[in-house]
Amino acid sequence: MIGTIINFAAVIVGSLLGNFLGARLSEKLRQTVISGLGLFTLVLGVQMFLNTKNALIVLGSVLIGALLGEWWQIEAGLEKLGAWLEKKFSRGEAGAKDQENFIKGFLTASLVFCIGPMAILGSIQDGLTGKFDLLAVKSTLDGFASLAFASSLGLGVAFSALPVLVYQGALTLMARQLQPLMSEAMIAEMTATGGVLLVGIAISGLLEIKKIRVGNFLPALVIAPLLVALLTWWGSVNGAH
Repeated sequence: MIGTIINFAAVIVGSLLGNFLGARLSEKLRQTVISGLGLFTLVLGVQMFLNTKNALIVLGSVLIGALLGEWWQIEAGLEKLGAWLEKKFSRGEAGAKDQENFIKGFLTASLVFCIGPMAILGSIQDGLTGKFDLLAVKSTLDGFASLAFASSLGLGVAFSALPVLVYQGALTLMARQLQPLMSEAMIAEMTATGGVLLVGIAISGLLEIKKIRVGNFLPALVIAPLLVALLTWWGSVNGAH
């Protein structure tokens, strides 16, 4: 839960600074910081991938996960959910601009911070291994994003820290319950697969080199440990014979 608590605090601090600083921070500065975080995320993803003991498992997981994700249209579904929620809650009555901005700030920030591969991947890593480096990176990103949102939409952005705490905390606790069922090999290959997804996030969302529907690769995080379990079972069966 440490990573989620850090994320929670980062959103609140970023929102308060955004309200205080307003539009004093230039767009060029924000872009430079995001680019630096993108480069760091890219290197972190590569480092995670290097933990693999069998690159073919990672490749198979990514390919099968992509097929399932495209079939289920996960990325499109997340985008539609975000658009529907924003449309539903951003309606404001005449003369209620502040209230509308508050709701819009809360909703927009909540969607950005909760609906994304890094939130899921980081929370699972925190729950299974106790490492929160991914959520620390996400916290930095969310801190700057909340600063930018709050500078134009107000204090409603700060309250988006509550959904972050509940959502990521729940994922972390669920992953912790699954820990006894996960072998070291399963965790290693899932971590390596997550590294590939992290590289995708860096290339697509942060560095904006190429658009990648990273959300559609999320099933790979489930496929990786399943493949390890299947190969372990197959090896034990053949060894028995």
